[in-house]
Amino acid sequence: MKKVLIIGSLAESLINFRGDLIAALVRKKFKVIACAPDASETIQRQLNEIGARYCDLNMKRTSLNPLTDLLAIFDLFITCLKHKPDIVIGYTIKPVLYGSLAAWMAGVPNIYTLITGLGYLFTGKTRQKSLLGRALKILYRFILKKNNLVFFQNPDDRSFFLTSGFIESHESTALVNGSGINLKRFPVQPLPEKPAFLMIARLIRDKGIHEYISAAKQLKEKYPDTRFSLVGWRDQNPASITEQELKALKTSKTVTYLGKLEDVRPAIAQSSVYVLPSYREGTPRTVLEAMAMGRAVITTDVPGCRETVVHGRNGVLVPHKDAPALAKAMEDIVLHPEKIHKMGKQSRTIAEQKYDVNKVNNAIITHILKTLKQPLN
Repeated sequence: MKKVLIIGSLAESLINFRGDLIAALVRKKFKVIACAPDASETIQRQLNEIGARYCDLNMKRTSLNPLTDLLAIFDLFITCLKHKPDIVIGYTIKPVLYGSLAAWMAGVPNIYTLITGLGYLFTGKTRQKSLLGRALKILYRFILKKNNLVFFQNPDDRSFFLTSGFIESHESTALVNGSGINLKRFPVQPLPEKPAFLMIARLIRDKGIHEYISAAKQLKEKYPDTRFSLVGWRDQNPASITEQELKALKTSKTVTYLGKLEDVRPAIAQSSVYVLPSYREGTPRTVLEAMAMGRAVITTDVPGCRETVVHGRNGVLVPHKDAPALAKAMEDIVLHPEKIHKMGKQSRTIAEQKYDVNKVNNAIITHILKTLKQPLN
């Protein structure tokens, strides 16, 4: 049986972001081995239920320790030698760089990369980010040339990789509409009576956390009955908010902090407008979830985010790092609540036409089968 090794850096993402792709590959008669560090028993069971096998990886997602990363590459190399996959697919920075390198060294004939965003190292101006960003560029230039094809979720990221020389030609790339969204799992839900705003994100500065909180504070004073909610969690990302900021958020009387949720659908159902003031994305999954459930969207006019919103049709685009502009857009919704239903309906239509996970996964699998360097047995 044809083997596919899928490599991620966060075990939950194997189900939440790649579960439908894994299931689609299984239906195509591939034997799928899903790899990530420290999967819970629940994740392993869910992978088994969709027909995949779990493989644990010795990888630290946010570590910058060279020795730890060398051990991760060696572990991936051994994994490739052990399972002898016909195809390796990596997504997010370390699985892409280390997974592609290990697969190439192990002689895997077909290697694919899913670029889901540039990551925080490319979105900031600090000296550390600059140095690490330069190192990543060197790795990308070498490693991506070993790939059959590199998938991108928005045209800006593809253009950046091409002009930076990470990829040799436009023909070695493909553009897909994010990870897609399961429209059956995220059905349209009734809207609450009053405007209610929601943001879902890791609690890192580059997601626009501070802008959302600032805008909420401005509006809460003028419209005390309006709800502002935040779903999120703090991890070891260097751009994460501080412990003190998290404590302040938990006691905030402006924003209702809901913590990390295993299932975000109830939170989306209780909202009427979804807000994501991110500085840059691949294609934001949370926006697609909100669109599928019929919510208006306010997001930033930046790569990845701008592709999800037709300004004035299903939502509003605002400049990034601009809390006053964000507050103005949110206030316009409060003052004109009739827009919520109309925009939410359009969001669902766009989700159906553009982001249906079945369409996205069919496109990915078709591209893979067309670009195999070594035919499958």
